[in-house]
Amino acid sequence: MHGTHTKMTMKKSFSSLACATLGLALSLSTLPAWADRLGNLDSLTEREFKYASEAIGAAISYKPISPPQPQGLTGFDIGVSLTSSSPSYKGAAALEKANANLYLDDAIQTYRLDIHKGLPFDVDVGAYFANVPGLGIDVRGLEARYALLNGDFAKPGISLRGGYTYATNSDDLYINTRSVDVSISKEFAMLTPYAGVGYVWVDSDGRRAARHQESSPELNKYYAGINMGLGLMNLAFETDITGDTTSWGIKLGLRW
Repeated sequence: MHGTHTKMTMKKSFSSLACATLGLALSLSTLPAWADRLGNLDSLTEREFKYASEAIGAAISYKPISPPQPQGLTGFDIGVSLTSSSPSYKGAAALEKANANLYLDDAIQTYRLDIHKGLPFDVDVGAYFANVPGLGIDVRGLEARYALLNGDFAKPGISLRGGYTYATNSDDLYINTRSVDVSISKEFAMLTPYAGVGYVWVDSDGRRAARHQESSPELNKYYAGINMGLGLMNLAFETDITGDTTSWGIKLGLRW
């Protein structure tokens, strides 16, 4: 009886995630192409291009939206997430001048499919595939994480992470980020709060008419979040401050 109940729970969990993933895919497929997004980068001054690069780099830099504990050889974390990033006034003004389409409170919305996998020796790897319609770009992200201390109900977990992201599908901008951070977490029954600090390096180069523009800002990173385990399902919330950009993220997924 218990086995039957477990199977039904797993089936419902996978069905819920499948529906969420399908909903995300459908929503992305119906978004306008916005081929001219960031098409006015050549109108920016050198300082404005730097502000825009900082804002975009902070928005697309690697954000885990998950606790740092290692998941082990059989562990997976698969989910869909939404991140809303609010740049500084100068960053938002530069992006709007470049023909970005910002949303509520001049925010950059990012829709993601996240995948994490546990490996031997307390190593985890992850990737995400994202769409940023307001900037007219897609983003790919990669991470590798090593657990310096395995966490449980008695002691905290501490991990070191390296991340890399890059934008695609833009004829006007090439931008990528590299990041490193250290994070700590502690389990409390179904709740796992976590926090971390790090550093982000951004490389941004204009294309086409903006080919003369380039910038390489370096940004401090601070973040905190909480993960709620709901059986196989999990729900995570995270806030991130990278440079002058504040991001809020939510992720729904399967974690085991």
